[in-house]
Amino acid sequence: MSVTEIVLLGLALSMDAFAVTISNTFMYQGNSKARNVAMPLAFGLFQGLMPCVGYFLGRLVSDVISQYAGIITFAILGFIGAKMIWDAFHEEGEVHSSSSENDSALNRSADTANAPISKGQILTLPVLILQAIATSIDALAVGVSFAALSVNVVFAAALIALTTALTCGIALIIGRRFGNALGERAIIIGGIVLIAIGIKSLLF
Repeated sequence: MSVTEIVLLGLALSMDAFAVTISNTFMYQGNSKARNVAMPLAFGLFQGLMPCVGYFLGRLVSDVISQYAGIITFAILGFIGAKMIWDAFHEEGEVHSSSSENDSALNRSADTANAPISKGQILTLPVLILQAIATSIDALAVGVSFAALSVNVVFAAALIALTTALTCGIALIIGRRFGNALGERAIIIGGIVLIAIGIKSLLF
């Protein structure tokens, strides 16, 4: 397998991580720079680690991967996405409820509704790890194919990891730009994106 083929494979494998990174920048605009940088690094790390796991476990896990990968991805991303949408509507309801108490509260809540996403929205490490696992499960099967093709798995995995990290870095820039423009709606859109990726993994 040539370098070009591995890079193209890495791009294909990174598409879910690309979409999740954009979704995360929509939903977690309270992130520090360090947390934002952690996203491409985590997605790249797991995308490179999974082919190695698949390579060494080989056919022992290939049947399990093909049977349950979609279900696992849907369960993880679907849950996270649904929770973010629920929280977004719940917080919005609280804002409108408190705004009806008096005129000054109404003005303050109106300002809050038009402001960017709450700075309290921060991506936690456990959630990031779950997302990285969910978006890299397909790479396990790729590792199995590497064993069959006698590919240098260390080099291929490193190249896939680098490709994924760069792709997610681009997604981070895109998401931050449009996330600020979308305001509170970005949380809902981000949740929908996660659920859509989960459904796609389950059906296809």
